[in-house]
Amino acid sequence: MPLLDVRDLSVSFDTDEGKVDVVDQVNLQLDRGETLGVVGESGCGKSVTALAIMGLLPKPSGQITNGQIIFDNQDLLATELDERRNVRGRKISMIFQEPMTALNPVQRIGKQLIESLRLHRPELGKDEGHRECVRLLSQVGISEPERRLQDYPHQLSGGMRQRVMIAMALIHVPDVLIADEPTTALDVTIQAQILELISDLQEQNGMAVIFITHDLAVIAELADRVNVMYAGRVVERASVAELFSSPLHPYTQGLLNSIPKLEGIHKTQLDTIPGLVPSYDEMPSGCRFRNRCTYAKALCGNKVPILEARDGAHPVACHYWQSLLEQRA
Repeated sequence: MPLLDVRDLSVSFDTDEGKVDVVDQVNLQLDRGETLGVVGESGCGKSVTALAIMGLLPKPSGQITNGQIIFDNQDLLATELDERRNVRGRKISMIFQEPMTALNPVQRIGKQLIESLRLHRPELGKDEGHRECVRLLSQVGISEPERRLQDYPHQLSGGMRQRVMIAMALIHVPDVLIADEPTTALDVTIQAQILELISDLQEQNGMAVIFITHDLAVIAELADRVNVMYAGRVVERASVAELFSSPLHPYTQGLLNSIPKLEGIHKTQLDTIPGLVPSYDEMPSGCRFRNRCTYAKALCGNKVPILEARDGAHPVACHYWQSLLEQRA
């Protein structure tokens, strides 16, 4: 039984043009202690899926229109609001992509940490809370934690702000940590430090992690299994080894082909996926990738491909994956 089981999740937003479906029948399963990678281009629905799991969709425009979010045998969508709030932060925590927008710019770091502590651990007194804030900042590798409690977010580097966000997520050691592109705005050296920190904390605390990214190199480094998303749907699900050795969906193949290779010819043009991700109010019928797919046929526009495992292969949503596999052999 998975620790977290997202079943047929659909999310829509109200816009000036009407209701727009942003996430369509998404299924995710996360086991205890594992790392699940969710990968795809910007705008494919990765972050919206995470916000839906957390119960943080913008209201009233964002709405879950279908599905179940089952955590530890409990359907979160069927629970009372207070009970769901008790799960959020205590048992499921999230690190956001841009800490400068997640942190209050006019409050000191210490005050923001204390507020989170009071919300989730009200039994702590003032002195105990202060010591716990110092411990949390020290745990995530921030030097001089006493001093940093007095700083405002703009006085910290991007990497240090992200470490503060991780410290907030660890106020209660959660069962599930959702990391939504936590290294996107950081330079390569700091990225490596943050990834190593998350990996170390996961090992120490036995957390399960959902790692959302568009960077396949990060997926290869951290994840056990991967879900590839495109235009609000999961198009392929596999272990990391399977995904990199035998990608089945044309979109996944395009993502992998776009990665620069050390053995490649220097100063040659990188492979790209033609076209753009369709806007949510102009989704093509059938397979949503067909307008960018060089293998698309008439069936791709008439029938939605089902994400399923066939003939011993891992699950993929493509009508012609077998013929594509034969062409690559």
